[in-house]
Amino acid sequence: MQILKNISLKPYNTFGIDAKAEYFVSVTNIDDLKHILKLKEYPNKLILGGGSNMLLTKDFNGLVIHINLKGIEIVSDDEDFVYVKANAGENWHQFVIWCINNDFGGVENLSLIPGNVGTAPIQNIGAYGIELKDTFKSCEAISLENNELQTFTKTECDFGYRNSIFKQQAKGKFVITSVVFKLTKRNHKLNINYGTIASQLEAMKITNATIQDISKAVIAIRESKLPNPKEIGNSGSFFKNPVISKAHFNNLVENFKDIPSYPVNDDEVKVPAGWLIEKAGFKGKRFGDYGVHKNQALVLVNYGNAKGLDILNLSKLIQKTIKRLFDISIEAEVNIL
Repeated sequence: MQILKNISLKPYNTFGIDAKAEYFVSVTNIDDLKHILKLKEYPNKLILGGGSNMLLTKDFNGLVIHINLKGIEIVSDDEDFVYVKANAGENWHQFVIWCINNDFGGVENLSLIPGNVGTAPIQNIGAYGIELKDTFKSCEAISLENNELQTFTKTECDFGYRNSIFKQQAKGKFVITSVVFKLTKRNHKLNINYGTIASQLEAMKITNATIQDISKAVIAIRESKLPNPKEIGNSGSFFKNPVISKAHFNNLVENFKDIPSYPVNDDEVKVPAGWLIEKAGFKGKRFGDYGVHKNQALVLVNYGNAKGLDILNLSKLIQKTIKRLFDISIEAEVNIL
């Protein structure tokens, strides 16, 4: 373990922003992590996972701690379920593929989501009708206050839509080191009714889908809509889908007949932020080295050497325009640093 000086964070964030870390260290075991967290000569610390849910707008004056804890293991199982523990530094998509290769069901709809396992519970990642909380059993995290390892149950994590205790009252107070998932070994509960999964399976000429088939379908859909961060810098969906009242939605329908929605409860509906952004004319719009992706309006992109502030200012312009046109506030899903 070596603490490095003046390191570019470009390889460590999927937006590909060339911000600098004053100090940088990559940790591969919990003992080293605990040691680093106790160092008082670096009072300003930033925890970095897969770098997929963040926008760097400036250099970081302090110590960036890259969580590189690896390992996947079966904790226990019975006839129907298996409990799998994945360490925080495991790539999320590779973990999903590991589960699918072992015929463990529950995370197949979350294929190809960027990032690492350790950051997945923080925003309760989700896609195509599934959220992380649906398979989450527990996680372990180190307290930054007392440097002790603590276990959080599903209830204690207080999961919500792209939300958890780690984005609220426990924000900045813990470092997740591992996550345990409860997955099915048989009688997998397949979710093919969200988005275009069913039509994609039909196009693939699949009638009796398996979890492997669903994963392939989700990958095909995501690849057709979303840019590969290795080719074009991005952080996936930049904005959350807003939830509005049914009364507000009904008013909007009078002027926008084709506005889509998904029911949340008796009084509220969720409106796709991508539709709002596209309707506002931003889809495919480019501003020099940054812009909005041509195939998915939810995705802001760095075409090469954009600065984080460029993308941040674009996001604010989009938010302001959506508020003016639809009287809807859309919230950034990524963390702005």
